[in-house]
Amino acid sequence: MEMKKMEIKTNAMRILERNKIPYEAIQYECEEFIDGLHTAQITGAPVEQSFKTLVVQGKSRDYYVLVIPIAEEVNLKTAAKAVGEKSVEMIHVKDITKVTGYVRGGCSPLGMKKLYPTVIHESALNFPEIYISGGRIGTTLKMNPEKLAEVVKGKFCNIIA
Repeated sequence: MEMKKMEIKTNAMRILERNKIPYEAIQYECEEFIDGLHTAQITGAPVEQSFKTLVVQGKSRDYYVLVIPIAEEVNLKTAAKAVGEKSVEMIHVKDITKVTGYVRGGCSPLGMKKLYPTVIHESALNFPEIYISGGRIGTTLKMNPEKLAEVVKGKFCNIIA
């Protein structure tokens, strides 16, 4: 009898299914945190279509989710302006799980503990599909960026310049 490998469903996938948003899940073997560039190499996802999820905290103490190309760095000044804060800073690695419900390296913009204001880098609009974390290490989701923005109530801005 052939053993069928179980696909691990994440909160991110359940949210997409509930909202009837098509996606493709790419599962890969990975035990611990690796950065987005290595993830793209493993999954074969084009680097420019692969996005990482960052969480920042504003002066107001509110949290924000930033989705940017994996090879880029966020510009905190531009990001602050995009979310209407005086300034924002990256949250501490040790706070990722407490704030998002996810672990470092498996942080998806979908399905966090709360729906935080989300800004997706505008370059995502250049592609019919982008690759984002699926909500656990070892899962990448391929989906339409506009559908992502719709479900997280996000907006598109240039937050890396």
